[in-house]
Amino acid sequence: MKRTILAALFSLLVCVVLGGATPAYADPFDDGVAAYNRGDYATAFRLLKPLAEQGDADAQINLGVMYRLGLGVPQDDARAVTWYRKAAEQGDAGAQHNLGLMYAQGQGVPKDAAEAVKWYRKAAEQGYAGAQNNLGLMYAKGKGAPKDAAQAVKWTQKAAEQGNAKAQNNLGVMYRLGRGVSKDAARAHMWYNLAAAQGDTKAAKNRDRIAKKMTRAQIADAQKLAREWKPKP
Repeated sequence: MKRTILAALFSLLVCVVLGGATPAYADPFDDGVAAYNRGDYATAFRLLKPLAEQGDADAQINLGVMYRLGLGVPQDDARAVTWYRKAAEQGDAGAQHNLGLMYAQGQGVPKDAAEAVKWYRKAAEQGYAGAQNNLGLMYAKGKGAPKDAAQAVKWTQKAAEQGNAKAQNNLGVMYRLGRGVSKDAARAHMWYNLAAAQGDTKAAKNRDRIAKKMTRAQIADAQKLAREWKPKP
């Protein structure tokens, strides 16, 4: 089972992902997780660093996040990149995504959209929703890759179908404007609605805005589509 504690999202916010209670006889990684979750970042770093130095990709990405946020160590984007890269080169999708973010934003490395696309693609092809959404955005904007509405839709939809709220909102925009897909107000409303249900305030505003231009029948169709939608694994 994947042990990664942290996962950086599109905005580089970090969430803690717990896999259940810590077992009675925890290994150093589990002890590091426990220390992190109780806010003892210095202990978490002390326990995770030897594992990272031994090549443990999960520990490596977590050190990267701790350096990125300055948790238990001085904030250092360059060191964050170093640890992300070590895990990314082992095929860790979360680290690949995070490394792509660092290149996209020029944090710890020179800004390089093509490198960002390279790493987003590696993670996206493994099914990492955040990377799929970001890769879709790069195609939509023509950054690091040729501007391609069809590719933008392809990757955004893959993320949206997994339940990624930002991708759902972005896909709604594509349906509203007819970018890479035929204009479809009901589909746009559906995707906005699904993202809004997850607390995406931008999507909620987009849904309410488009609803003003729709008939009651169209809104009913959109709501039915949203009710029947199921995320894909």
